[in-house]
Amino acid sequence: MIAAGVVLLMGLILAVTFAGRYNSLVALQESTEAAWSEIDNQYKRRYDLIPQLVSTVRGAADFEKSTLESVTEARASVGRAQLPAGLPTDPAQLQSYIQAQRGLGAALGRMFAVVESYPELKANQNFLSLQDQLEGTENRIAVARRDYIEAVRRFNTNRRSFPTNLVAGMFGFESVPQMQFDEAERETPQVEFDFGRR
Repeated sequence: MIAAGVVLLMGLILAVTFAGRYNSLVALQESTEAAWSEIDNQYKRRYDLIPQLVSTVRGAADFEKSTLESVTEARASVGRAQLPAGLPTDPAQLQSYIQAQRGLGAALGRMFAVVESYPELKANQNFLSLQDQLEGTENRIAVARRDYIEAVRRFNTNRRSFPTNLVAGMFGFESVPQMQFDEAERETPQVEFDFGRR
């Protein structure tokens, strides 16, 4: 009778422990998915701003056609590199997506460098508004990436720790691939589109 009680108590403790670990994994996975959704939303916002920006810049006389073409091509590359809905699970596919986003950011940077030679653009209110929106979006992307990296770190660390790793294995919680950035990209970019405005 006492032995049965001890076995029952041990089983109950084990069940409560496993349930707690399962619930913890679910909460961490949800946080990771929410963090990814925020990155994706901000990248989509930037993607959606590009046609307006290119259209406004194209209106400037003599604006360098090759610069606009590189922005348009980089945007198309991002469109081709879209990830399936939900949390990214394929590291190679995630890196391809990040590379496309990186290319778009570089093309935008080159375009804004060229814009400095066009005073009529620097005085265009639509262009200035788009600059402000893009600057805010770039800052939100940096914050969202930082939050995602931290959410993935927490999830993967928790998933690998004992006894959570047993629960993760039993219920199919897979590791989430981490975004890979070079050292310069780890910092929040200092986006400067001032062009002499005060």
